[in-house]
Amino acid sequence: MSLLEVRDLTVHFPITQGIVIERRVGAVHAVDGVDIWIDRGETLGLVGESGCGKSTVGKTILRLVEPTSGTISFDGRDITRLSGEALRRARRRMQMIFQDPFSSLDPRQSVGSLLAEPIEVHGLAKGREVDDRVRDLLEVVGLPPASAGRYPHEFSGGQRQRIGIARALAVRPELIVADEPVSALDVSIQAQIINLMEKLQDEFGLTYLFVAHDLAVVRHIADRVAVMYLGKIVEVASSDELYIAPLHPYTIALLSAIPIPDPEVEMRRERILLAGDIPSPVHPPSGCRFHTRCPFRQPERCADESPALRDIEPGHTVACHYAEEIRDGRIGPRSVDPADAGAGDLVS
Repeated sequence: MSLLEVRDLTVHFPITQGIVIERRVGAVHAVDGVDIWIDRGETLGLVGESGCGKSTVGKTILRLVEPTSGTISFDGRDITRLSGEALRRARRRMQMIFQDPFSSLDPRQSVGSLLAEPIEVHGLAKGREVDDRVRDLLEVVGLPPASAGRYPHEFSGGQRQRIGIARALAVRPELIVADEPVSALDVSIQAQIINLMEKLQDEFGLTYLFVAHDLAVVRHIADRVAVMYLGKIVEVASSDELYIAPLHPYTIALLSAIPIPDPEVEMRRERILLAGDIPSPVHPPSGCRFHTRCPFRQPERCADESPALRDIEPGHTVACHYAEEIRDGRIGPRSVDPADAGAGDLVS
């Protein structure tokens, strides 16, 4: 049984008008019918453009955002039905590493206080045991024990993120949702944090949901990768297979944008440029949500019929009507004159 199973997760944020009497006039479709699962000890990468809903998925799993509908089963228990003390106990087993280490730490608390607070709140230790736990946590993430007496503003960005990781580890969780944990850091520091997270996973048997937009980072750490577009999962596969043989047009376009450190290969390969902007999540397109920008789209189905996420190969699921045709080379990207390009047309 998987440690985490998310079924048909939907998160809509209401849009209201009026000051005295508010009335709902619409909704932002942040997440629409997302299905994911993560086995114990596994890392699932969740990737997509900014605004696609991936961070909302991560926060909803921890009930930091309330779901509109769907189920979130953690270790066989639906946590969407929990509240009060039962939810607090469940949250001890699930923690989060936030994107911005500059704003996720309280500047008025010392590092020791930041790490001791969750230990004391959950009753995991008392007195000197808390201080010992804090020192151990700092050493585990590569910081000296003397750091406990300092404040967050005295540390660099990479060091602050290490403190954020230590805080997540303080209550001995089983699942950690990492919401773009390295996107605010320098490239050299990113590698250190990724290597630290992998080391901690091996040492403590952690399970990760790793949310990111950097496909190169995700390939390094993730066992499987789920690609998200405009609130929906469009492709899920093992990390190696997704990067070698992507089958959804959106994934193909994303991977074509990754630079290759070989000038000759970079010059020869085909780049897929998507025209137009991401549609509004307030009024998402009918049919396949990617059809307005898809260079592989076929007018007879894509605009009217929403594709289901289905198995194309063992362990490789794709939400595209024509995934088999793309795999077999029977459908390719359509090139058009830039002057005639509409939303979704490929410009080459």
